[in-house]
Amino acid sequence: MEFLSYLISGLSLGSIYALIALGYTMVYGIAKMLNFAHGDIIMVGGFIVFTLCTTLGLDSIWGILGAIVGCTILGVIVEKVAYKPLRSASPLAVLITAIGVSYLLQNLALLIFGSGTKTFTSVVTIPKISLFDDQLVITGETIVTIIVSVIIMVGLVFFVNKTKPGHAMRAVSEDRGAAQLMGINVNATISLTFAIGSALAAVAGILMCSAYPSLTAYTGAMPGIKAFVAAVFGGIGSIPGAMVGGILLGVFESLSRAYISSQLSDAIVFAVLIIILTIKPTGLMGKKISEKV
Repeated sequence: MEFLSYLISGLSLGSIYALIALGYTMVYGIAKMLNFAHGDIIMVGGFIVFTLCTTLGLDSIWGILGAIVGCTILGVIVEKVAYKPLRSASPLAVLITAIGVSYLLQNLALLIFGSGTKTFTSVVTIPKISLFDDQLVITGETIVTIIVSVIIMVGLVFFVNKTKPGHAMRAVSEDRGAAQLMGINVNATISLTFAIGSALAAVAGILMCSAYPSLTAYTGAMPGIKAFVAAVFGGIGSIPGAMVGGILLGVFESLSRAYISSQLSDAIVFAVLIIILTIKPTGLMGKKISEKV
């Protein structure tokens, strides 16, 4: 029963990683950019909900909507201001800019909210489920997180494969220049990708802070890094791969923390990633891309 409890906890944590990884993989798959500020947008989403619900006393639905809208707008602004001028720049320049944006968001949060830890009130109202005479308890946050992550993954796969904007994203991903010649608005497509990725970060931030009710300016930093690991683990650029990578990463972390060492759990997770990438460099569900020279 104890193992099952740890497994469910890992699935919940992995679902959060999966949501964040979906944002990473969307942006990289279409825009070919590693947006390392993505984790800090999670933190922004958490603070928006905290401000609207705890400080202003609004209903949780307004906090959720405010966080999603606010993070979506923030993602589009970051893309326009920080990344759009660097479309032709080297990957190193984009990476350094992303790190700069990350530190900017963290320090703005420190200036506005201070360095103290805020207590986050869960927005999930679903009651917990007790099984086997209360030996196994599944929280409402766990149930909602797993269901939401699966629904979002299915929705993204449908969106990318069956809708006109999704087809435009796939075209831009394959060949940006050719897509532009075919009449596709590349700038609008990339902005839409950042908007979707940032909205997913907001949802992930809300669910993460509901499950682990503490909030600081650095809340999104480590989950963002781990979600990037999950995206690479599953095959960056692959939506199902991001989901699988996030779930497996969460399960590995939960079980290693329970049965091996809580202090070494992060090291074990990264060691597993190294082993997997040594065997399959493209990740579990990534595709090998042949480059013409």
